[in-house]
Order: sequence, then C-alpha cells, then structure tokens
Amino acid sequence: MWEKGWRQSVWKELGGNWDVIVIGGGITGAGVFRRAVAEGYKTLLVEATDFSFGTSSRSSKLVHGGFRYLRNKQFDVTRESVREREWMLKEAKNLVTPLGFIMPCPDKFKVSSQFAIGVVIYDLLAPKWQHSFFTKRKVLRICPQIDKPDLKGAFLYYDAEMDDARLVNHIIREGVAAGGTAINYCKVEKLLRDQSGSVCGVQINDQGSSELGELEIKSAVVINATGPWSDEVRAHVNAPARLRRLRGSHLIFPREKLPLPFAVTLLHPRDGRAMFGIPWEGTTMIGTTDLDHSAPLSKGEPFTTQQEIDYILEAGNATFPSASLKRQDILSSFAGLRPVINTGASDPSKESRAHVVWEEDGLITVTGGKLTTFRIMAEEALLKASAKLPHPIDLNVRKRYFDPLPETLSQGRVLSSEFAYLLGRYGSETDDLLNCAKEGENQPIGNLPNLWSEIRWTARTGGVEHLDDLLLRRVRLGMLLPDGASALMNRIRAIAQPELGWDDAKWQLEEKRYREIFEHSYSPSPTGFAD
Repeated sequence: MWEKGWRQSVWKELGGNWDVIVIGGGITGAGVFRRAVAEGYKTLLVEATDFSFGTSSRSSKLVHGGFRYLRNKQFDVTRESVREREWMLKEAKNLVTPLGFIMPCPDKFKVSSQFAIGVVIYDLLAPKWQHSFFTKRKVLRICPQIDKPDLKGAFLYYDAEMDDARLVNHIIREGVAAGGTAINYCKVEKLLRDQSGSVCGVQINDQGSSELGELEIKSAVVINATGPWSDEVRAHVNAPARLRRLRGSHLIFPREKLPLPFAVTLLHPRDGRAMFGIPWEGTTMIGTTDLDHSAPLSKGEPFTTQQEIDYILEAGNATFPSASLKRQDILSSFAGLRPVINTGASDPSKESRAHVVWEEDGLITVTGGKLTTFRIMAEEALLKASAKLPHPIDLNVRKRYFDPLPETLSQGRVLSSEFAYLLGRYGSETDDLLNCAKEGENQPIGNLPNLWSEIRWTARTGGVEHLDDLLLRRVRLGMLLPDGASALMNRIRAIAQPELGWDDAKWQLEEKRYREIFEHSYSPSPTGFAD
C-alpha cells in the first residue's frame, strides 16, 4: 500500500461519482472514512497536508474521559468519553493501552474530598470500579519524585494512552485495505454546487511532489472534518465562523530525567489548572496549556511559546521538586489547536468539549469534540448525510473500526511485548514489516520501543512525501530523540533514501526543510515562523 507511484495511480481513479468525500485526514475524518467504507459507500478521503498533520498528531496522547471536565460539570461529555475509552481498549488492542493516573492529594480536607468523589463518579460513568487510595508512604515508594511538602496521599484511577498520529494512520490504512481511497497533500480549492446551489463535490489541487494538477470530483455527500480549519471550509458556503481555536502545548523529557511508573495529575501552583505528566514512547511528557490561538492558520505550524515553556516547567517542578526540571532537559516541544465551539467563555478551559454536526447548503461539518469520541462524531455525521446516500446507515449495527490482530507471526516469532507493540500499530502488516528488514534492523532504536525496520517499512509503504512526515508523524523520532534525531540522521538516510527514491539533492532539500520545521515548532526552544 502507498508504494512508489501510488499517488499517480490513485489520481487516475478519482474521476466519476463518489458517494462520500471526506475532507480532512485527522482522527475525525479517518473515523468517517472508516465507517463509510464499512457501510459499502464509495468513499474518498482528501487531506491538504499529511495525514494527522494537525491536531491529531499534537494531542496529549490520551484516550480519556477528561477527569477535569467533571470540575466544569461537563458530565455528558465525560460519560460519552469514558465509554468510548472502554470500547477502544477492547477493539484497538495494543494500540490503545491502559494507563494508571496518580492524583496527589494535598493536605486539605475539602480538596481531598472532592478528589475522592471525583474518582468514584468517573468510574461509575464507565461503568467500572478501578480506583484506589495510596497513603503518602506508598506514593513515595511508587513514585518518589512526588515529594511535595503538602502531600497527604494520592488516588489512582485509570484512563488510556496511544500514539495519536499512528492511530489515525492505522484507521486510514485499514479503510483503504477495505476498499476506500485516501490521498494526502491534496487540497480542496473550492466546493462544487449543483443547480439548486447544494454542495455536490470538490475541486482539488495536488500539493505533493508529483504535481498532478487540479481535478473536479462529484459526490453525493461532502463531509468537512478539518478540525481547526473547519471555518475555512465553511466559508465556501458563506457560513459564519463559529470556532474558537485553543492551543495546547507540551514538553517532552528523557525518561531517565523523570521516570514515572504512572501518569501523574499536576495542579498548577499559579492557577490550580489540571495538567499531566505522562510516560509516553520511552519518554516523559508534561502538558497541556489551554490558550486562545490568534495567529492565522496560514502563518505556519503552531508552536510552544516561551511563556508556555515557563508555565509547564513551573507545574512540573511544583509536583516533582526533586527532578529540578530545566529548559536544557527538554527533548522537544509541540503545540496543537483544539477546535471548540465558541460560546464566549472568559476562561478557555471552561469551553465545552462537546461536538457538533452542521449541514449548510449541503456541506456537512463535524467538529469540536475530542479524539476519544471520534467514532460517535463519525457516525452522527454519516447519519446526517444518510438521506443522500445509496442506503441509510443503521447505527444499531456495530462496525469494526480496527481489524482483529493476527494471533501469530510467521517464522516462529513469539508474541513478546515488543511484537505486541508492533501488532498494535501495524496490525496485519507486522509480518511484512519484520520481513523487509535488513540485518540488524529488527532492533530497538536506542531506549525507544521503535525498531529500525519501521523506518524502512514506512519509507517504502507509508505515503511519505516529506521527511517531516516520516520523523514527526510516522515513526516520531524527531520528537523522542535529542535535537530532532540529528545524531542518527546518517543511518536514517541510509535506510530511508533508497526506499523513498530520492536523489542526494532531494534528500538535502528535505533535510533542510525538516530542520527548519523542527527548529520553528518542535525544538526545546521553538522560534516560530517569521512573517
């Protein structure tokens, strides 16, 4: 899938009429695509940049109910989310994995009581019963970094985590394997209208290296699932802007600097805002902020500001004083934009995380919500479109969004934790990935769970157009290793360049582009994009 020449092959098949065109290759678009294909609709997904380029590669890596939403009395959102979390844990095995959260309790009766009530409500909404209380002694034995002067004890509750970009990629690839068509770097320039003025298709422009030109494509239904870009697409039908873009930023540290056995809830000493320290992919991540993002989307990728870095470090050091976290300890940073419905709340964190589905001149937009609730959002969007589709969608019939994992691997490979990790991310392609490896490539990259063979397989079949696709979204070494993995670039090049079919000049251009993106938006001290 998506090997050399795949874009040209897909482009030739885009003519004719489609049942569903999905605009947007993030988690919501991927969910709509997967369910539409499962329904038997002729479905096309188009993404203006790379799959999962936006919010869906820059989340907090959590599949969760949003414990802090209970504080804002968003009970419906929390109930919906925790139940979707339980579904994903069962169906997306090894891709979505359980994650315990330690929530330190200060020596204040009122706060501790609120936490106690909160964890009970959180479990009952699932419903399940999987929380407990740790004494201060036990907290310090399990996680000695939480040596706060006012520590009374802690509650342990459970959510889940994943690799967001690979979750999206996994869903899209399985949708393609089931008969759908998806193409990245393909921008919708305008919406087509029928005689009544209703949206009936799209005009796309190839943004990839193939320079395939423009094409008009007709469809019974067009679904706008572009997240922070939703208002830009809605502007084509003269719909008023309704989104509030909120920036959430994170810092990533080496695991040895902050080795957490569980995720830890942080209450910021300045304003009491809940944040998290999360063990993720061999590193430790701390975030997130929640700020209005006023810069235009055309200005470049969002980045963590210097003020946000100070804010996150302050929260980390308040909860983990012995770690003494400093700027020089940061491996990388990243910032994502949450598309929330603007109600004008004075505090961005008070805005609801509920989703909406709108139909405007035939264009269906699904936006807001959370990564965790992508399935519900996808199904509601298709239900809204049902009258225009070849047959109505029946939501009483459950469809798989994740194929069952193979029970065995070839060549007598034992399903160890290492292979369980690969199975979750690559599913039925795991064997092919392992078999494509050259000598020494089925070995971990440093202390990370990634294998060198993932680079070869992804460069060969991953729909990679640019080096940042490979290192920031497919294998993610640019976020997990010092200086964007620069020390390993020679070996990465030796593996990836032949598979990508790039000559030396092309590689040098791509490496320069990647370094600029890293410095601007992912480095420990990002510079942002100039005007």
